[in-house]
Amino acid sequence: MIRYLVVSILIFGFLCGCQNRLLYKDTQLMMGTFVQVVSPDKNAAPVAFAEMRRIEGLLSKYIPESEVSQLNQNGFIKASPETFFVLKKSREFFRLSAGAFDVTTAPLVDLWGFTNRKFYLPSEQEIQQALKLVGSDKIILRNDDNVVKFSLPDLKIDLGAIAKGYALDCAASKLKEKGIENCLINAGGQVLCVGSNYGKPWRVAVKDPGSNKVIRILQLKNQSVSTSGDSEQYFIQGNKRYGHIFNPKTGYPVSSKLSSVTVVAPDGLTADALSTSVIVLGKQKGLELVNKFPGAKVYIVQQR
Repeated sequence: MIRYLVVSILIFGFLCGCQNRLLYKDTQLMMGTFVQVVSPDKNAAPVAFAEMRRIEGLLSKYIPESEVSQLNQNGFIKASPETFFVLKKSREFFRLSAGAFDVTTAPLVDLWGFTNRKFYLPSEQEIQQALKLVGSDKIILRNDDNVVKFSLPDLKIDLGAIAKGYALDCAASKLKEKGIENCLINAGGQVLCVGSNYGKPWRVAVKDPGSNKVIRILQLKNQSVSTSGDSEQYFIQGNKRYGHIFNPKTGYPVSSKLSSVTVVAPDGLTADALSTSVIVLGKQKGLELVNKFPGAKVYIVQQR
């Protein structure tokens, strides 16, 4: 979604012929996607990548040593401040979205084959069995000592709908701590714009998933933008398409008739969580949720 405009920015910086207008870029694979850092400061990329990898090491269910993996395995951890904060925010979004945002859908993601990419159409009985393990109200958070416990055995969490946004926020804080005031980070549809591009807003493209045409150009300073949809992760069986975003109440992939949802918010965590929530809730209820967050805006592309 973002790569097109990032390339345009870099070409402009190169053609102007001014060394002080140069934009440095670097790309690494992490958090299940390619992360690109663009900045007038050549030191931005190492700082951002190091911080995002640190957060990935805490929150990724695919890293055996991570706190999330240990929680999924043991049903109990004494969490770091970062992990505890993300889980508290996840439960807040669970409450505000009336359960549409739920990090405990991991059993459904596993059941349908999106974890190991061995896609599978489960029976209604299998779905109902998995739904017994879904519900963020089954996560116990102890504020006095940062202990996290599951109230049921075999409960699992997946922070894929909020972790990238939080990692971007942490990267932004680390950049500012190092005196780097201007940077754009693109993490596969999750973008954070720190400061400006030589005094001008960073330009980010919103595309129509169907036609791949740019339908909106966002100009952002100190904001984050997140796009959610099923245009990349899905499988087709029996002439029906099944996406990777689940309705925690039905156990099935969402069918809200929304092709994609793009949310702009002051921080990455909020943008990330809201874009997924709106996909699950649908247009009307999704708009009502976004309106609860000052500074947040939503752009919806409906299915044709």
